[in-house]
Amino acid sequence: MGFRSNLFLSATFLLVCLFAVAAKKKSADASIGTMDPAKRALHALDRLTFGPRPGEVERVSKMGVENWIELQLDPDRINDSNLDARLAPFRTLRMNTREIVENFPPPQAIRAIAEGRQSLPSDPARRAIYESAVAKYEEKKERKAEKTGDAPPDNGSSDPANNQSAQQREDRMYAELKSGEILDLPPEQRYAAIIKMSPQERQAVGRDLKGEDREQMLSDMTPQQRETLMALNNPQQLVATEVAEGKLLRAAYSERQLQEVMTDFWFNHFNVFINKGPDRYLVTAYERDVIRPRALGRFKELLLATAQSPAMLFYLDNWQSVGPDSPVARGLPARAQNRGWRRNGRFGGPFGVPRPSPNRGNAQKQNKQRRGLNENYAREVMELHTLGVDGGYTQKDVTELAKILTGWTIQEPRRGGGFEFNERMHQPGSKTFLGHKIKEDGEQEGVKVMEMLAKDHSTARFISRKLAMRFVSDNPPAALVDRMAKTFLVTDGDIREVLRTLFRSPEFWAADDYRAKVKTPLEFVVSAVRATATDVSNPLPLVQALNRLGMPLYGMQPPTGYSMKAEAWVNSSALVNRMNFALALGNGKLRGVQPDTLILLGPQPPADAGAALALLEGDLLNGDVSPQTHAVIQKQLADPQVTGRRLDDATRPPNYGAIAGLILGSPEFQKR
Repeated sequence: MGFRSNLFLSATFLLVCLFAVAAKKKSADASIGTMDPAKRALHALDRLTFGPRPGEVERVSKMGVENWIELQLDPDRINDSNLDARLAPFRTLRMNTREIVENFPPPQAIRAIAEGRQSLPSDPARRAIYESAVAKYEEKKERKAEKTGDAPPDNGSSDPANNQSAQQREDRMYAELKSGEILDLPPEQRYAAIIKMSPQERQAVGRDLKGEDREQMLSDMTPQQRETLMALNNPQQLVATEVAEGKLLRAAYSERQLQEVMTDFWFNHFNVFINKGPDRYLVTAYERDVIRPRALGRFKELLLATAQSPAMLFYLDNWQSVGPDSPVARGLPARAQNRGWRRNGRFGGPFGVPRPSPNRGNAQKQNKQRRGLNENYAREVMELHTLGVDGGYTQKDVTELAKILTGWTIQEPRRGGGFEFNERMHQPGSKTFLGHKIKEDGEQEGVKVMEMLAKDHSTARFISRKLAMRFVSDNPPAALVDRMAKTFLVTDGDIREVLRTLFRSPEFWAADDYRAKVKTPLEFVVSAVRATATDVSNPLPLVQALNRLGMPLYGMQPPTGYSMKAEAWVNSSALVNRMNFALALGNGKLRGVQPDTLILLGPQPPADAGAALALLEGDLLNGDVSPQTHAVIQKQLADPQVTGRRLDDATRPPNYGAIAGLILGSPEFQKR
């Protein structure tokens, strides 16, 4: 029994409480009760931010809830310099895609160097990253050859296994000796010594360093030096890790909370999957340059920007969609190919994804088989991005829209280029879409159709309902959605005005919706960090926690994005994982993630566990705790496996971190 048993009981209790709340909720058409004025500030913070920080409820109340909401709707007025300082070490967050590709080589660049088709960069840091990646590529190639029997014969010892073991022992001894020497050096000399090593030496030292030694190796180095050394291990993973860590830091520390909430909302709405090949390099610019600046702007501008983003073009395959009657599909020669098309040859796809040349062999047959009309994006832009599944479109509309969007592709994809329109891929002639005749007009056909979709009544309702689901309830009142949709149409899709209608509605302030919406794993993790005034110097453990909680950042493979509904996240296994995270956070068990419970308890924290529990319930739950929850937590405080403190040891203070962790795992904290 003990620790695991108690966690399971807590999670099961949480599950029952959450479903009980759902059962007690009034129907969407029931009369609306008025929220207690004392709860308005907390409710606004719960819904418009990733959770309140210590003292923030009082600050917003003093400022005036309506004034605070108006400020959040205008993020340019909010100073966010503290966040900028936290993001400064992550260079990739400020790079364009081309710079990321050049500094952190993708697989095809590594392969090109290994095969002698490309030279190593001259810059020492970049050269070291490339050398290490090439060495790993060649090792992998050798192992594959050994498995398939293609490796050259061994002309050495008759016992290669013993030779290999001896070499491994020698490498380990050398690595241990070298590691000890390097750790004793000042940061600049330490960095220089690692850069001067051979790739094999760096790998041996890297394998030898664990935990605190690895942290010591990187300590006191500049952000760029740390980043370079981390990239020596896996440059592609570094790019994905930094964008995820940056997202968590923004959610936890940005003063422009509503903008970050809406950035997360729109990224999920216009979802792309980071692990689909080149999207690992494209997501950074997609979120930073496409989503965030337009998160509170006009929907039509956001829609068009996502449609022309390389991340979306690659994710839903529109970059390679070719009109069936286009010059490319018909195999017609071209005197002047568009940039990045013909000269890229068979490595012309994004970052080395092969694509056939239209002028090689039987081009017409090849293109019909491998590079035809692709309907993936056309279908999703109507079903998931605009009209909704019941938006009144047909399969013919899907096909026609796909034709309209042919030629929307990626410029110099291997080098991280942006959007371009390729006339030779575009389907010629007029099209008929949603009953409207679209005259032949190249790229402008797609621009006009995007605007048409953005202004459609079905789009207005679909987007309004989805926003109401995020901010009000899983099943928002129809009357609220109607008013929001009307605002959407009258203001030409002004997202800020639609939200203003929402936040001023009686439905948003309904008493039944106070702390009634289950947090997603991202909302739960970040709200716990904010509530406990946690200092995050290393966001990686939080990224890993979200992986365990079933919501890896940018990791939803289907274009639907993650669900906002409680049913997707409420089950006993997931809730045990949440409790595990809450206790680990509260007890300071996550490296580089340190909560400040004393800021909640004050300079003289109580020596009695019961008094500490009452105080922390007030701080973390605003005093809104049920007798059942209070009793369950009190019972668990008697378990030394949970608190790390025996009841008969009166000399030790209570484990405040464990108490905070139990509250963070409570039913009340799981909801917003």
